[in-house]
Amino acid sequence: MATLRKNRFRPILRRTAALAVVFGFVAACGTKPETPEPAAEKDRSALRAAMEAAVRGGMPGVQVVITEGGHDWTATGGAGDVGTGAPFPDDARVRIGSNTKTYVTSVLLQLVGEGKVELDAPVARYLPGVVEGNGNDGNRIMVRSLLGHTSGLADYLEFPEYDLDANALARRPQQAEEMVRRTMMTKPPHFAPNTGAEYSNTNFLLAGMVIERVTGDSVATEIDRRILAPLGLSATYFPLAGEIEIRGPHPRGYQTIDGKLVDVTDLDPSVGGAAGAMVASGADLNRFFTALLAGKVVAPAQLDEMRRDPRSLNKMSDITYGLGIGRFSFPCGKTAWGHGGGIPGFWTQSAITTDGRAVTVTFNKLEDSAEQAELGHKVFDAAMCS
Repeated sequence: MATLRKNRFRPILRRTAALAVVFGFVAACGTKPETPEPAAEKDRSALRAAMEAAVRGGMPGVQVVITEGGHDWTATGGAGDVGTGAPFPDDARVRIGSNTKTYVTSVLLQLVGEGKVELDAPVARYLPGVVEGNGNDGNRIMVRSLLGHTSGLADYLEFPEYDLDANALARRPQQAEEMVRRTMMTKPPHFAPNTGAEYSNTNFLLAGMVIERVTGDSVATEIDRRILAPLGLSATYFPLAGEIEIRGPHPRGYQTIDGKLVDVTDLDPSVGGAAGAMVASGADLNRFFTALLAGKVVAPAQLDEMRRDPRSLNKMSDITYGLGIGRFSFPCGKTAWGHGGGIPGFWTQSAITTDGRAVTVTFNKLEDSAEQAELGHKVFDAAMCS
């Protein structure tokens, strides 16, 4: 994926037109909204303008969910279904791609807090014989290195067969163990462990495998038991094996294939696995990040580890990365912690500022160009800063 000026979050899967749609705008709050004061209306106008520009620039639809003071405010533009022109539904479920990584990291850090995993133990302790060959050595890569993208391991998405642009509407189930095995057999590391920092989805396939080896349960089960159920995140889930449809209300997701906009909503997300298979609503994403940064998901010591010494990632700008979470700044001076992700059909960006505003922006198509990416980030900026 090309480096973009504001490439804050790398999509989990590679990118894959523009379609003219009527722009609509819907606002909803947890309580009946009051008539906005002029300053507030001006700020909302800036967000509207950014959303309109993104739709004119080729994104079929967009939904913004802002959570602040215990209330959700939702803005929707463009089409959630280009066939009918219907907007994103309320409380829309979408594929959240690499946001999955923060949930996986949270589970793994809970295990650290319970003394079942050590952050600075070698991966080979938990996955003997898995990370080896072609210069890859699980005895030199720490668990911390997986979560912070400092392992040097190649990204399994470098294999063409895992590129859904080429496979179009692929529905083949994938196994994490096989994707990791092929990577170790054929891909040397990009750098020696802890001598650099580069985003690699392979790190989180391995992190998921560590969770499963230590607990004896699936990543999906552990995420549900440890995070989703306690927080009441009923619109969030890790898809079951072979589950290709999105549960609950959702927009259609699109991808440009051979110059045409194609509906790719129904696909097997197992190619993302622990690196990017999950589904959630924007409101649930905001609640998760709010709870996480408030110390309600992992213990204070582990939360400190997540945010300690974030590093710049190779080929990515405007973001520094801790353990499974990124820190970035906005034009208005705000700082936020969060993540983002893309998978064919959807592109999400989620974060919570240090002053408590949680924002999730979702598009029902991955960006096709640097220009579309820039327009998308401007929506995120406006939602954070308005």
